[in-house]
Amino acid sequence: MSEFSPGRTQTTVVWTAILASSMVFADGAIVTVAIPQMRASLQASLSEMQWITNAYALTLSAFLLLGGAAGDTYGLRRIFMIGIACFGLTSLWCGLSGSAGMLIAARAFQGIGGALLVPGSLALISAHFPKEARGKAIGTWAAASAIAAALGPILGGWLIDIGPWQAIFWINVPVAALALWLCWKQVPESPVTAQAGMDWRGAALAVMALGLVAYGLTALGDRESHRIVAILLMLAGLALLGLFLRHEKRCRAPMMPLDLFRVSAFANVNALTLLLYFALGGALFFLPTALIEAHGYSAAKAGSVFLPFTLVMAVLSRLGGAMADRFGTRLLLTVGPLVTGLSFALLAPAVLHGGYWVAVVPVMALMGLGMGITVAPLSTTVMNAVPDERIGVASGVNNAISRVAGLIAVAGLGVVATVGFRQAAAWAKPEMADLFAQASFGARPATAGLPTAAAGEIYATAMIGGFGLVTLICAAAAAASAWFGYRSAQV
Repeated sequence: MSEFSPGRTQTTVVWTAILASSMVFADGAIVTVAIPQMRASLQASLSEMQWITNAYALTLSAFLLLGGAAGDTYGLRRIFMIGIACFGLTSLWCGLSGSAGMLIAARAFQGIGGALLVPGSLALISAHFPKEARGKAIGTWAAASAIAAALGPILGGWLIDIGPWQAIFWINVPVAALALWLCWKQVPESPVTAQAGMDWRGAALAVMALGLVAYGLTALGDRESHRIVAILLMLAGLALLGLFLRHEKRCRAPMMPLDLFRVSAFANVNALTLLLYFALGGALFFLPTALIEAHGYSAAKAGSVFLPFTLVMAVLSRLGGAMADRFGTRLLLTVGPLVTGLSFALLAPAVLHGGYWVAVVPVMALMGLGMGITVAPLSTTVMNAVPDERIGVASGVNNAISRVAGLIAVAGLGVVATVGFRQAAAWAKPEMADLFAQASFGARPATAGLPTAAAGEIYATAMIGGFGLVTLICAAAAAASAWFGYRSAQV
């Protein structure tokens, strides 16, 4: 390892982690901007569009746990590079997909690649920086990753406006190639800290459990599905989740060691993560569609609403370590989620107004303020709550929980959006209630006999109503997460 100078290595580790993780962070936002065009191009239903997002979130969240453990067992750098390569190749596959079914399959495999590289990003930083310097390094990673992720939806929206939606996946390929080259040439391998076998049974149980819960929640919002079957699938998923926890308790080398949750800081900060990222995932999944369908935003303009959110978050994340030193992580992890929850509550009137600069942008900046206060202290609390030899699995657990939260949000809030969509249409024009009762959020029903302007106005009202109901639930979840933030760390 003598050819690697410590200062240069640390800098390269941070920027390699930024390049790789920014692909994953940007991917979700880019896909949400593309939903209306993808839905029309693939002739997909709302449930299929949910699964284009959730197939990725499912494998990402389940295998993140295994990805963190794999880094500890086989080497952080090696697993990180495999993840980058898989993510790049499967992004190419996504871009070549010509049907909803093929895209769902490609997204599932893309999630596996992301699961291998995401925990490696933070774990490599933690492995190459002493504990007293991690806060600043993690803040730099969070800030730069957020800036890169902010540009993704804008570039993706521009690509969608001028060409096929498949191009939003192709942009990952050169980024993956650059990150892979940097890691291969400039980042040394970290010592292997564990020799235990991999918990494949746990991974299989996690995928099946989360998949059944997500499928059942998604099916509840599909008018062609049987609700009893959907409920039974969810119950089966919960039963498998119980088996997963039982297996993890007895397994010699669990991918999610339950003893980590005996540490109060670790348990509470992950509860915060679950609630806050549920709210964030749900609100941001439906926001672009609401703006495009209700107010006629272009894909690029809808993508650009993420910019104030991510830029403000990036600036504050960079300062997060210093703010934590001065004010304490408890204060930041309490105030941050409360501010974020307020921003979700304000999204409903902002989308009702529809104004870009006077309504939507200020609320998204406020959301960035809340998340910027939260992200770096949250990540630092997770890393500092466990011994150095377990940072890989701790990172995997926390990232998995954030992805599970988004998975549940997209699956479960679809039915909420559709209920709000139908009720708002019925209140706007009661005689159209039966027609809209057969439609789902984001799907225009046939409005024969109505003037085009009137039909468009009713549809826009329905979209705003559906989105507004979602934001109220997201605001409540974010506010509830603040309680766990207060309990997660000492001043």
